[in-house]
Amino acid sequence: MAEKKKVKLQFVLFDSLVDEGFWHRLSSLKLDTLGIDQSPINITGFYAPCSHALNSNHMTLLAESLPPELGEQSSLEAPIVCGNRNRCPVPGVLYNTNTLESFRALDKQTLLNSEANKIWEDIRSGRAVEDSSLLSRFLLISFADLKKWSFNYRFAFPALKLDPPATLIDLRPASVYFNLEEAESLSAACNEWRNSSLTADVPFFLVSITESLATIRPLRDWEACQGDHTKILFGFYDPCHLPNYPGWPLRNLLALICSRWKLEKVHFLCYRERYGWADMKLSLVGEALVSVSQGWSDAQSIPNAVGWEQNSRCITLASSMDPTRLAISAADLNLKLMRWRALPSLNLNVVSSIKCLLLGAGTLGCQVARMLMAWGVRKITLVDSGRVAMSNPLRQSLYTFDDCLNGGEMKSKAAVKSLKQIFPAVEAEGVVMAIPMPGHPVLTQEEDGVLQDCRLLQDLIASHDAIFLLTDTRESRWLPSLFCANTNKITITAALGFDSYVVMRHGAGPLCSPPVGNESPDALSVSLDDLSTVDRGRLGCYFCNDVVAPIDSTSNRTLDQQCTVTRPGLAPIASSLAVELLMGVLHHPDGIHAPGEIATSCSGSSEQPLGILPHQIRGSLSQFSQMTLLGHASSSCTACCSTVVSEYRKRGMDFVLQAINHPTYLEDLTGLTELMKSASAFELSLDNVTDDDEDDAFI
Repeated sequence: MAEKKKVKLQFVLFDSLVDEGFWHRLSSLKLDTLGIDQSPINITGFYAPCSHALNSNHMTLLAESLPPELGEQSSLEAPIVCGNRNRCPVPGVLYNTNTLESFRALDKQTLLNSEANKIWEDIRSGRAVEDSSLLSRFLLISFADLKKWSFNYRFAFPALKLDPPATLIDLRPASVYFNLEEAESLSAACNEWRNSSLTADVPFFLVSITESLATIRPLRDWEACQGDHTKILFGFYDPCHLPNYPGWPLRNLLALICSRWKLEKVHFLCYRERYGWADMKLSLVGEALVSVSQGWSDAQSIPNAVGWEQNSRCITLASSMDPTRLAISAADLNLKLMRWRALPSLNLNVVSSIKCLLLGAGTLGCQVARMLMAWGVRKITLVDSGRVAMSNPLRQSLYTFDDCLNGGEMKSKAAVKSLKQIFPAVEAEGVVMAIPMPGHPVLTQEEDGVLQDCRLLQDLIASHDAIFLLTDTRESRWLPSLFCANTNKITITAALGFDSYVVMRHGAGPLCSPPVGNESPDALSVSLDDLSTVDRGRLGCYFCNDVVAPIDSTSNRTLDQQCTVTRPGLAPIASSLAVELLMGVLHHPDGIHAPGEIATSCSGSSEQPLGILPHQIRGSLSQFSQMTLLGHASSSCTACCSTVVSEYRKRGMDFVLQAINHPTYLEDLTGLTELMKSASAFELSLDNVTDDDEDDAFI
């Protein structure tokens, strides 16, 4: 018989495949948990035996390859997936860098040697015999460009180098190597092994054949398999389909065999399948000569390793992603990046779930809506009764020229359409409604319609968490201020002059005390019979500094007085401050009950994540100045004092209708009428004091 030709044993490197779900989960992990942390992450890859004569199987990464729990970095362990015949789990490690330059500068050989050393330690300690998947450890380096949704990456499959290399004596199909009876027995044994939930995903095993009867056993049974008439082969799940080469997992299996059992001649089975069943024609049986590499007997030795894929790869997912999903990811990007270094305590869940009601869809309303979306607010309702005019688009950022045609679209509807064009995921609604106002008497035949508007406004405020008062006139803010005070809603007012502005948050409702301990704010209502101190110390509302009730401010006025004529830069400034105030309230532990703070030279020492939380901000563009003010609630306020709110609770819409038709009613109810009479009498008495009596008058 001719001597078999001896050639160097060669192996086919793993093919790698990364599912899109893996990159999506990595992006979330990077943004929400890791931030700038570049620490390695344990991951899990999956592979299975070749199942087709023309295609190799891949080492695959899926969404579940990443840790299931996004907790502390120390707990980011790879998930354990057992019993799936098509997913043999293999441990790996991921190094995700912060920049492309860092990705390119990684010391790849050092990283490869580090993982190869783990394999070597597993072999020496015997762990690889108990858990053979450790022989196929892998390494992934990556850079995730989250702005472009592109990912640069490269795999390594560390393999210990045999020195000298293994020599291949024979390699043939298993159907040729075994006789028919042995092949049939081995097929049955392999199918049983693969169909068992305990062994289906164990990729390395022993094959023992005694008197044509094949048995599959774990590697740890090596000594028990010895017998005079027993054929022993070392089997492995071979992902490679080529008929003349075994797959990559055989490399480290040979290192284990020659290091642990000192064998010089090894018979191995490259187990492959067809349609999920053992295929002896596709599977290969080989014979190789191996020897213990020089220096491996030294406990301190570390074998050399190979295994990097030839080139780095880059995948871009933007084109394959749903545009709305891309928009959501892009919108959240800046907010999540803020949490990396500047604002770790930013609560994006609170922001994204809050419902905001914007009363007024003009210059302020448009800007506030845009700022809310930039902060991550997704639920916005706009209320306005006007139409888009030709003069609007230049200053009101949600409207275009087309919105002005044919008499103009309703502002609230046009604004919602624009918001959805800007960000398709926004949950926006437009309501066409005029807000009933004091000083604008209602005709008898109009009362039902006005009361219907009042009830609609009441329901809107009750169903939202934060209300912005952004209307043009003072009197249009009265009814929503009353409703907000009654329901204890977060209320933000922004008002403009020609070159000045005021932005303020209203205090809590007068009949709702601040929470104490673990008590719920909703349960802490104040008795209507004990109102003597209820307004004391509470922050004021927009009307608390007024000594007259709101009246008609638009009649008998020139065009420039009827319109809100302001410097163009004023509205964006005021709108931004209004939204920032809301964010401050949402992140303050006391919420709506947070005390007002004033900016000082040491304000940077504030313990709150967003800095101080003012009550009022007043600014002037002519002076380029801004100041914070603090004003407490007035016990005579026509909108939020306990007297007014309790009267509204008693009488309901009858009270509202009387206040609308008779503005002086509010002044009489709150005591402002008596206050003004007293002030007038005092001024009159001062006018009657002569110079001669002046000294006595002030004794």
